Amino acid sequence: MPIDALLILDVVVFVGFIAAVITVGIVMSRHEGDSESYFLAGRGLSWWLIGFSLIAANISTEQFVGMSGQAADYLGLAIASYEWIAAITLVAVAFLFLPTFLRSGIYTMPEFLERRFDHSARTVMSIMMMVTYVAVTIAAVIYSGAKTADVYFDGQAVLGLSIDVTTASWMIGLLAAVYVAAGGLKACAWADLLQGSALIVGGAIVLVLAMRALGNADPAALGLSPELAQAGGIERFRELNASKLHMVLPASDQYVPWTALAIGLWIPNFYYWGLNQYIIQRTLGSKSLAEGQKGTVFAAAMKLIIPFIVVFPGIIAFNLYRDDMRADADAKDNAETLALFEKHKADPAGSGIAFQLNRDFAKTHPELASEIARFNGAATGVAVYKTDLPDVNEIQIEKIRAKNASLPPDQQIVIQKELIGYKFDSAFGLLIRKLIPPGLRGFMFAAILGAVISSLAAMLNAASTIFTLDIYRQYVHRSASERSLVLVGRVCVIVFVVIGGVVAPWLDDPRFGGIFTYIQEFQGFISPGILGVFLFGLFVRRAPRICGLVGLLLSPVVYGTLKLVAPEMAFLDRMAITFACVLVALGLLTLLRPLEKPIEMPVKTTIVLESSRGAKIFGVVVILVTLALYAYFW
Repeated sequence: MPIDALLILDVVVFVGFIAAVITVGIVMSRHEGDSESYFLAGRGLSWWLIGFSLIAANISTEQFVGMSGQAADYLGLAIASYEWIAAITLVAVAFLFLPTFLRSGIYTMPEFLERRFDHSARTVMSIMMMVTYVAVTIAAVIYSGAKTADVYFDGQAVLGLSIDVTTASWMIGLLAAVYVAAGGLKACAWADLLQGSALIVGGAIVLVLAMRALGNADPAALGLSPELAQAGGIERFRELNASKLHMVLPASDQYVPWTALAIGLWIPNFYYWGLNQYIIQRTLGSKSLAEGQKGTVFAAAMKLIIPFIVVFPGIIAFNLYRDDMRADADAKDNAETLALFEKHKADPAGSGIAFQLNRDFAKTHPELASEIARFNGAATGVAVYKTDLPDVNEIQIEKIRAKNASLPPDQQIVIQKELIGYKFDSAFGLLIRKLIPPGLRGFMFAAILGAVISSLAAMLNAASTIFTLDIYRQYVHRSASERSLVLVGRVCVIVFVVIGGVVAPWLDDPRFGGIFTYIQEFQGFISPGILGVFLFGLFVRRAPRICGLVGLLLSPVVYGTLKLVAPEMAFLDRMAITFACVLVALGLLTLLRPLEKPIEMPVKTTIVLESSRGAKIFGVVVILVTLALYAYFW
């Protein structure tokens, strides 16, 4: 379909908004010639810039695609714990972590480890964070934005260019790289002011329109009882999604088990909001401790809003457009595998392949699922006599894998890519395409894409900061000038965008389980160790210097071992166990080899370090509201 099929108004609004964001970012950050100005905005950010920048750097299509997609799935409101627990976490970070970080005058989180522990701890953390940023988070955020563009344009061409995941990935990366390379953190912060505001306004618009569409939909198509034919959107929403509007899931759940609310979910939250460079860098650039605390608590208050504009629309999208999600899965994710099945189904014997499917596919394609079960039995000799289709396939695949373990590599059965019932990551994109009117649709798409660009810019800036200051200046050129450091940071931005653009399209494979899970799972290797090391560094003043290196290296070993021996365990539970192991190890080291004198971190800053009383009061209010939300939706 050509560009004429899109209203010109949408295109004008979209281009105008993105151009305004980039222009504001570059203009407000001119003359950033030294490392402090480029990487930390000259330590001059005000609280309102910090608050919006924290939200804009955090909220992207990881939430609007990944989180709303998981809400459309069975997780529902339970996935909102990532947001509401983050509100409490941010308040804690403002008063427990931030004073020490600002007092020490650090540029990066790894730099703090060198001052508290030793140089090796700084190096190991720098490498870990670089790998995670470049291979995981940057690529995932690029993909999430590209996926939204793919769903939004739905095969339409723009100026003769087909907008698919690959093309959109490169466009998004280029847009982010332009103003990050030009203006550094200050450019990010000012651009975030526009994008953070647009995100909240745009998300609220989607929620209102989605709720209205639910209230106007055919009750029979929704599966509602005749008594609810005249009910409004909110009443229908509650009736249709009663099982999803709870915060607690079984302990056996793979994503958000109730056990994670006690321990596991706090680990990625404290790591992300308190120790993750691309987030904490905004507060490190504050003009005073009070400004940093006020900005952080302001961001905590905004986090309470996010589930209402991300999770609720995702749930409604499944109510309204489950057939579209099913068609999207068959056309884009299942097509190649189903074609292979059609090719071999007449003669399964000797094919050497087997087909895997998830429970949604078994429910949406029951006859085909039965055919696949029979094919697998004939092709592999592994027949399962059971009537429940999802269990049939799960048991078959488990037995086929066990059989493969006893066969030489050239005789093993090849298990094909899993067939899925719905493309849940399409949820938010479908709402935009089907509900948002012309003109406003361009603004919404610009806001969502702007969120991606904002988060990506934050990650690029953080990754370039760590590489330049913790790796390049430490190991390549110790006497590098301020000008050369800024140049290296700018070159890094371009290199990291290229790597992310190459990796991003691979994430379209459903084996990753959705981008939100992909990011959290991989961060599980490092976040328990980093959090444990920083807690000892901040609060256990006699912890020996070897604790830094031991904690960082132990974390991926324990987490990787658990993933290998207990793959069915929820990744949040693996994080909790890993975190406990790290704490035990560091505790034993401290008991056996305590420092003779407690560590005293020197003050290396000229900013005012007086705490904010108003932020403390507002922080208590945020915590009480969060607890009230949990009580209501428990």
